[in-house]
Amino acid sequence: MAGTAVKIKHLTAPPEVIHRLREMGLCEEQQIKLLSRQSNFICLVCNARLGISSQLAESILVQPVSSKKAVA
Repeated sequence: MAGTAVKIKHLTAPPEVIHRLREMGLCEEQQIKLLSRQSNFICLVCNARLGISSQLAESILVQPVSSKKAVA
C-alpha cells in the first residue's frame, strides 16, 4: 500500500543482484517508504526515489514499522 513504511529484513536475489541493491541503499534493516505500486514500485530510500520492477521487489522481504518510526 502506498505510504507504508517498512524495514528490509532479507534479500533473496542472486548475489550480484543483492550487491547492487545494497549499493543503492536497499540493505537489511534499512527503512524505506513505498510511494507507488503500479507496474513498478517507487520507494523512498535514503531521501531518494527509486523505481524497481515488481519482479525485483518480490526478492526483498520486508516488515512493517510502526507509524512513529515512519520514514519522512
